[in-house]
Amino acid sequence: MFNLMKTAVLMAAITALFMAIGSLIGGQQGMMLALIVALGMNFFSYWFSDKLVLKMYNAQEVDETSAPQFYRMVRDLAQRAQLPMPKVYLINEDAPNAFATGRNPEHAAVAATTGILRVLSERELRGVMAHELAHVRHRDILISTVSATMAGAISMLANFAMLFGGRDSEGRAHNPIVGLLVMFLAPIAASLIQMAISRAREFEADRGGAEISGDPHALAAALQKIHRYAQGIPLEAAERHPETAQMMIMNPLSAGGLRGLFSTHPSTEERVARLMAMAPAAA
Repeated sequence: MFNLMKTAVLMAAITALFMAIGSLIGGQQGMMLALIVALGMNFFSYWFSDKLVLKMYNAQEVDETSAPQFYRMVRDLAQRAQLPMPKVYLINEDAPNAFATGRNPEHAAVAATTGILRVLSERELRGVMAHELAHVRHRDILISTVSATMAGAISMLANFAMLFGGRDSEGRAHNPIVGLLVMFLAPIAASLIQMAISRAREFEADRGGAEISGDPHALAAALQKIHRYAQGIPLEAAERHPETAQMMIMNPLSAGGLRGLFSTHPSTEERVARLMAMAPAAA
């Protein structure tokens, strides 16, 4: 419940930021133009991102014949979550990771690397796939698309201001120093809020995954194991397409990078601690 409220507050904050920045540097017309362009870009992403990302990772669809144990596991978890059966994919990568995609539960897909199937136990793998199905149940693709739309519109407004200069609704030029500050700081603020939304959704997917699988310990152990392996085994597809790394259960590009406010995922330690705190109630 806390993470749902946090997401709602953050979504309200990024919307308010967009309206304030739009009014300040673009006026009413500039604000609407940036929003329309960002909506158009993200509409395509929302409807077709599943096909694009699966192609980027060369994911191969599997069924009960080609991957019987894995497919039956996902089917059982989907039934427990009261979700339609998603399409199931495998990615031929040694790095252990997984993600969910699709615009809604009726058009969802879950994918896992062959590496994660090798390094995790069956219990741990169930925890991971339950986490991904929690993303589907919570419609996190929609939430991330909306937040990306607002962040993209804010960045676009800043670019408009750089090219044409900031104007208010009556066409008057703003103070150039204030305009420069807004142009540089607004996209950063929007990105920080977008990342905070992503972290809140990961916590919520951990909670939901633990409830679906009924095994918080297993998901916690899986996260620890994935974190260890991620230090030494690169996920090559994510390195070629870094914009997709935020979709994974653990960011494969974060091992040596920025943490905290500039991370799309919470720290593994905090995720594990929250899951372990759930364990007595779930036992």
